[in-house]
Amino acid sequence: MPRVKVPRKSTAVDMTAMCDVAFLLLTFFILTATSRQPDPLEVKIPSSTVQFKVPDKDLTILTIGKGKVFIEIIGQDVKKLTLQKMATEYSISFTPEQIKRFAVISSFGVPLNQLGTYINMNGDQRAKSGVETGIPTDSTRSGELFKWIEQARYATAELHQTEMRISIKGDAEEEYPTVRKIVDVLQRQKVNKFSLITSAEAAAK
Repeated sequence: MPRVKVPRKSTAVDMTAMCDVAFLLLTFFILTATSRQPDPLEVKIPSSTVQFKVPDKDLTILTIGKGKVFIEIIGQDVKKLTLQKMATEYSISFTPEQIKRFAVISSFGVPLNQLGTYINMNGDQRAKSGVETGIPTDSTRSGELFKWIEQARYATAELHQTEMRISIKGDAEEEYPTVRKIVDVLQRQKVNKFSLITSAEAAAK
């Protein structure tokens, strides 16, 4: 008597649950992500064959161009604490909402007495020409750029128990005196090690 052949059936996997999880994760990342704002100062950085990745934390970037200096403190927690320390240093105050808004601002370049007004602006208002005149670059210990770097270093050490790195992003055609002012500020704080941000250049064969 011949054997009855059982028909083969392909294995079916229900992907509904996985699709649901994938879309939930996608929605979560979209809603919680913070979009990076465009740099207020466009600079043409010099090229280099050196390949070294700039760290994504415990870092402050000083942007130099058109005789102006802008500062970007990486990390919302460090940025908030730095602002609070600056407010204490200069006996001014910022509201909790201003501190929260400041934490998501990338690079900025305004004197401290105008920072509150700058924080209250929306992105379009900040992008208008002439709003940001740059951080005052007096190299003395009471200068604003000196204090921003100093307090950012204190905040990084306090929160992350590590030393803050400093990178300089300068325009390829920037004049030497402006760059020299920045170096003087760093050296007054005994910071003699910093990196220069450059664009990638093909290595010579």
